[in-house]
Amino acid sequence: RGVRSLAKPGMLAVSLISGSAYTLPSRARAPRMDAAVAKDAAFGASHTSFYTDAVAKASYETLGEVLEAKCADPELRSVLGTMFDGCGTITEALRKELVTVAEKQESVFGDVQLGVDVLADDLMWDICKTEPLIKEGASEEEPEVREMHADGKFCVCWDPLDGSSIVDNNWAVGTILGIWGAETGILGATGRDQKASLVALYGPRTTVFVTLDDGVYEFTYGANGVDGWLCSRDRIQISQESKIFAPANMRAAQDLPNYAKLIDYWMTNKYTLRYSGGLVPDICQQFTKRQGVFANPTSESSPAKLRLAFEAAPFGLLVEKAGGKTSDGVSGASILDTKITGIDQRTPLCIGSASEVDRFNLVLGLGK
Repeated sequence: RGVRSLAKPGMLAVSLISGSAYTLPSRARAPRMDAAVAKDAAFGASHTSFYTDAVAKASYETLGEVLEAKCADPELRSVLGTMFDGCGTITEALRKELVTVAEKQESVFGDVQLGVDVLADDLMWDICKTEPLIKEGASEEEPEVREMHADGKFCVCWDPLDGSSIVDNNWAVGTILGIWGAETGILGATGRDQKASLVALYGPRTTVFVTLDDGVYEFTYGANGVDGWLCSRDRIQISQESKIFAPANMRAAQDLPNYAKLIDYWMTNKYTLRYSGGLVPDICQQFTKRQGVFANPTSESSPAKLRLAFEAAPFGLLVEKAGGKTSDGVSGASILDTKITGIDQRTPLCIGSASEVDRFNLVLGLGK
């Protein structure tokens, strides 16, 4: 059961470049450090790196094994497997395709579409057309819900390639997916009605974070020489406290003195800034670092850009299921309780470690 990790210190290996054999170096034993000192050293302006605490395992479970054990609904299990296949295909395309403007521009919002945008979106539509369990599909590229199969069981909403404005920089981008049951559909439902959500992060490697029956899991594509997905983190938990912040829409701070005050608090208290301008990496770091806060308030001159159905609701389900908290940026209530009244509905958002989301609500005067 599972897939065994092969690379170990002291093993004889073969160079992929020269083909010659060599021995992997043994890991040097680091000097011990008092736990409290080590924790303090991780924070502050002069200590800005948060290293991973993931420890190598002797073996890793495959996607199929985990879905079988942790997703009781066989039909949902099938749809999730299909979506993982799609994320794998997008991964391969991103590795090979040049980032250029698409010949045919079809965005109804007037956004310039890139070839990789269109490729990813076309793939998602193809999946919906060929998967009989999908009743309805909706893409962030087009503001409409389309019927795929009248007797389907699920409605899928996606942002095919979030981060188009930074993909030409070769920065991390992602795919965001929300899955609702046919009984609620997407319009008129809330984020809390989702059956599952998943987010793919395309960086130096591809990882997918997905909600299963007992929590949030991370899967890595093509790791350890495996042609497929391995479970690299299970039942992820986001801590209540955080020292990492990602302040989006900082233009709004010019109109919202309290947002400027909150950013100043984070900086004065030597929080670590981790912000790329890509929604997917800026929130997904909360799962790997087990802490963090992403804030995106809005103002009259800097209105909401995040889409509720395509971005905020799927991420909201993931973060809350991992023990984090969300705010709708208006009343201070959970983003999962906001009704989806339009497929292109926009929303402010704060999401992440509970204490920092509470601080956001308090400083911005929400929920009074």
